[in-house]
Amino acid sequence: MDMESCFDKETRKGGTFQKMIKIKEVVFVSKKLKGDYENLKDGKFEDKELYNFITRAIEDLKKDPLCGTRIPKRLIPKEYSVSALWKYDLPNAWRLIYTVVGNDVKIVSVILEWMTHKEYERRFNY
Repeated sequence: MDMESCFDKETRKGGTFQKMIKIKEVVFVSKKLKGDYENLKDGKFEDKELYNFITRAIEDLKKDPLCGTRIPKRLIPKEYSVSALWKYDLPNAWRLIYTVVGNDVKIVSVILEWMTHKEYERRFNY
C-alpha cells in the first residue's frame, strides 16, 4: 500500500489538506487458529453458522477495532499475556476474544480464540 492511499483529501475554504486515515486489519494469532476458522466453513451446520458469525465479527472489527466489550485488566487471565483484551459477543452465546495493537497509522485486531459462553465464564471466573 502506498502512502497516498493512507490519506483522505478534503477541501476547506479553498485550500486542500490531508487527513490521516488509519489502516484497520484483522488477523489470527496463529496459522492453526486461522485454519480452525477456515475449517468451520466445511463442517456441519453449527460449524458453518459459527463461521458466518466470526466472519461478520471480522467485518465489524475492520470498521471499528474497539466495537467489542473491553475486559477489565484485573480479569484478564495470565495465559493471554496481553495488556488489553476485548470480547465480541457472537450469536448463540459464543464469545470471540481479541486484543488490539497498533500505532498512529495501523490498528490490528488480533483474534486469540472463540468459545462458548460457558467456557468463557469458566476462563474468566464469572
